[in-house]
Amino acid sequence: MVQSNVSSGGYTLDGVIQAVKQSTVAAQTTGRIASFTVKAGDKVRAGQVLATIDDREAQVGMQHAQAQVNQADAELRNAQAQMERTRSLQTQGFVSKAALDTADAQYQSAKAQREQAAASTRQSALAQGYTRVTAPLDGWVLQTFAQAGDLAVPGAPLLVVYAPQPLRAVVQVPASRSQAVRQSTQTAVLVDTGADAPQSINPLNRLEVPSSDPVSQTTEWRMDLPATAALLPGQQVRVRFIGADKTPASARLLVPAAAVVRRGELSAVYVASGKAFILRAVRLGRASAEGVEVLAGLRAGEVVATDPLRAAQSDAAPAAK
Repeated sequence: MVQSNVSSGGYTLDGVIQAVKQSTVAAQTTGRIASFTVKAGDKVRAGQVLATIDDREAQVGMQHAQAQVNQADAELRNAQAQMERTRSLQTQGFVSKAALDTADAQYQSAKAQREQAAASTRQSALAQGYTRVTAPLDGWVLQTFAQAGDLAVPGAPLLVVYAPQPLRAVVQVPASRSQAVRQSTQTAVLVDTGADAPQSINPLNRLEVPSSDPVSQTTEWRMDLPATAALLPGQQVRVRFIGADKTPASARLLVPAAAVVRRGELSAVYVASGKAFILRAVRLGRASAEGVEVLAGLRAGEVVATDPLRAAQSDAAPAAK
């Protein structure tokens, strides 16, 4: 039978280390990747060129924009000279005021076309700049998704860059444990160092993300870690919430360790259902001498098989009460 046990030690859950400053770098233009100069594990500096994209089309665009500027300059000089001549003639009484207004309008139009051509040049320069993919921050390359010769498209990630500091521990807390975790008075991040006892790190603060995953029914908690923590993103840790409220709502459900069936990433137990056993997936917590904590998948009072091999047979049946 599943036992209900109130623990004064708190709850321990598996967590993972994340970099607080992490950026997924993507291309801002379409083109063939001409060079990809970094790989996972490389150290990079902010502004360093990480990849280049074939810029021949961008160069043609720049040449076209510059030609438009040259044409607009010539038309502007001609319109300005024409306006000055018309103003001189109008002062002498040889042309009407309307002719001067027309010359001035042509000059203003040429001036606007010159500004439009200059803006087009700046836009082309930006487009050419997009062919150089640079690092957004000082840090390390965590992962790459492309290589030289691949086609880059806007928004498609090329690589991930992260800063080694600051770091945080992230843990998914089941909804059934959320209230107890909120009431805990202390949090410790436990790191397995190979010694008899894990290293305990006190986080600088903790934050509950105000949303719940609709599938797993868990809430994400984040714990910022001090700069002295020698950890890496992706490293597995355990997070212990100490001093949770000792109420029936925070009671732990325990099953014998022998009752747990592990198949790859799946943890399950055989639960009595009528005159047979059914295999049910469960989410497990901390193991102790009393048994293994079940965070989700079972209710107090349900009967589980302590011999999974026997319970898996077709003729297996729960013992009569």
